[in-house]
Amino acid sequence: MNRATKGLAALLAAIAAACCSLAASAGGSGAAPGAGTRAGQHSVYAITGGTVYTLGKAGKIEHGTVLIRDGKIAAVGADVQVPDDAERIDASGKIVTPGIFDPESQFGVVEVGSVGETRDASIDSERFSAAFDVAAAINPRSVLIPVNRIAGVTRAMVAPRSTGNGHIINGRGAIIDLGSTRGFVHRDAAAMFASLGESGASRAGGSRAAALTMLREALQDARDYADNTGAYNANRRRDYALSRLDLQALAPVLAGKEPLVVEVNRASDIEAALRLAADFKLRLIVSGGAEAWMAADQLAAANVPVLLDPLQDLPGSFESLGSTLHNAARLQKAGVLIAFATGDTHNARNVTQAAGNAVANGLPWLDALKAMMLNPARIYGMDDRLGTLAQGKLADVVVWSGDPLQLSTSAEQVFIAGRKIPMVSRQTLLRDRYLQARNDGKPLPSAYIHP
Repeated sequence: MNRATKGLAALLAAIAAACCSLAASAGGSGAAPGAGTRAGQHSVYAITGGTVYTLGKAGKIEHGTVLIRDGKIAAVGADVQVPDDAERIDASGKIVTPGIFDPESQFGVVEVGSVGETRDASIDSERFSAAFDVAAAINPRSVLIPVNRIAGVTRAMVAPRSTGNGHIINGRGAIIDLGSTRGFVHRDAAAMFASLGESGASRAGGSRAAALTMLREALQDARDYADNTGAYNANRRRDYALSRLDLQALAPVLAGKEPLVVEVNRASDIEAALRLAADFKLRLIVSGGAEAWMAADQLAAANVPVLLDPLQDLPGSFESLGSTLHNAARLQKAGVLIAFATGDTHNARNVTQAAGNAVANGLPWLDALKAMMLNPARIYGMDDRLGTLAQGKLADVVVWSGDPLQLSTSAEQVFIAGRKIPMVSRQTLLRDRYLQARNDGKPLPSAYIHP
């Protein structure tokens, strides 16, 4: 480690220590609010008087009540009877929605992008590809988590990230909740991630055709391995391009039990991915999709959803020359299921601003809410438990001060699986400390305590 890197590491450690002491002096909440919360320890809450957007069959409920008990939604409606043991949260004049579900993030596996030691989302080796599972590396105490959850982000797919040196198959992702450090992995091996287009070509010898061939070979080998495992173990089968662990990891993808999320942007690359998915009967999900609007009819016909950044409108590369702010609206109008993924884990909370821009460019307001909250759950097959405010669903609930898509709006209270989240992060603690007016001449409180 060189002097500059050591200096940066020391600075980060000092900041972390100072912030932890600030958290302690603030009463024990702070670096990771809710960290000590045990799964299953829930109280009864009644969110009353707000405009409730259930995003489900109940639709919009004026002056509604959301009753939370034992981590789940016990009742939703305009005439819900509130039990005596419930803690009331007055949401009069406010908006109540499900929590935001980030469909492609690096929560807990990336802390500081410029410090390699804090990055666990990718590998530079081809020794493992499909078998690489980020779940084991997720840090639920990451300071990025409270920063985003107090802004309404309650669930996330933690996905492996592509690099320039690894295989085109990036590995497996896991779905987590952002409300606890225990039992936070909601579903491991929730999706397989791969890269085609320019990114895949760069790792396959320089051609898109080579990347497609590499992915096709991997899937063919995985199918052959599944059909001839005994012969392979007895050394009576040909060699495969991938390791045994990689081949085993691809089995659920081939069986249709696990979706394949493919990073691809150019319209022709999307069409190539659709053909490959049809050949192997895969549950395909397109990630990126800068030019997806050009292939909207094909995507809709194949029932393939798209994870996109609604703010993507610049031709940052040759594969995204067709980028447009109308992408989301055009896909939705064509019948494509869309979900918003900004790709910015540090500020995943800004997805509300991105969604507002999608509305300004033709996407209906309610569909923008669904693209942040319901559609990610539908895409990953979890809408039976998440994404709407309905009886029996997990209680991921946000109380907003106003329209969630307005910049002036903030999340006033967040619930994750029925846990009432302290609306505190290191950022809020530092803000409160340094914004204090000291006209009375008193010094600022200590940032740390000498041993």
